[in-house]
Amino acid sequence: MRQRNKPWADDFIAEHADLIIPAPEKHRGKWKEIFGNDHPIHLEIGTGKGQFIAGMAEQHPDINFIGMELAKSVIVTAAEKVLAKEVPNVILLNNNAKDLRDFFAENEISGIYLNFSDPWPKSRHEKRRLTYRTFLEQYEDILIEGGTLVQKTDNRGLFEYSLVSYNQYGMLLEDVSLDLHVNEDPMNVKTEYEKKFSAKGQPIYRCQVSFQS
Repeated sequence: MRQRNKPWADDFIAEHADLIIPAPEKHRGKWKEIFGNDHPIHLEIGTGKGQFIAGMAEQHPDINFIGMELAKSVIVTAAEKVLAKEVPNVILLNNNAKDLRDFFAENEISGIYLNFSDPWPKSRHEKRRLTYRTFLEQYEDILIEGGTLVQKTDNRGLFEYSLVSYNQYGMLLEDVSLDLHVNEDPMNVKTEYEKKFSAKGQPIYRCQVSFQS
């Protein structure tokens, strides 16, 4: 989806450097110092407009959340949601997630979320999918032992591809749902896309996986 340009985005990002962290590579291996506590850190790749990460932070004050979003026009909206909820356990990164090891050390992250990622349906773009094996290698490196990856999507093709990818990589499928909202979970924090698609009656696919030691 094309995002509307926000000419004020650069100024907003500069003014909120305590929330949208500049030069995150400098904090590699030291994110707990930035949060000022020893709570586990969860990472959302592709934060979008921030409804999920702000809601999760409010629901889980004992977990620190980092959201990565490349589009400036989108991350400022996410930042506004975080500021409105006044949740201190969120920071945002306006960076590309193509190599997470630039920003995070081994065993630094306890959980990863992939919410409604771009499916990149064309075969020639397979390597861009966030569940392609080269991304899984990165997740394995930065996750603690026993850390989990949770994926939600409305795209059945991407979901099926991801399940195969997890299986081929030797990951453990802990939970798989082909229609997440059949039994409404009050603890499920919906993203903007999730609300939109589920309201149209589209099934939401979800799985939780982990790397086997």
